[in-house]
Amino acid sequence: MLGVRRSGITVATGVLQERKLIQYRRGKISILDRAGLEAVACGRYEALTKDYAWLFE
Repeated sequence: MLGVRRSGITVATGVLQERKLIQYRRGKISILDRAGLEAVACGRYEALTKDYAWLFE
């Protein structure tokens, strides 16, 4: 769905887990710190949220 290799997801989720932003286990992701996750996204989160809202207007 994301268009990336599984190894890339493993690396990304590992980094986010180390920062205590998410918990990833057996294909389930739990967000532990939403504000921190948004901060790591560096503005992309806001842009994607607006795009997503536009799609479903």
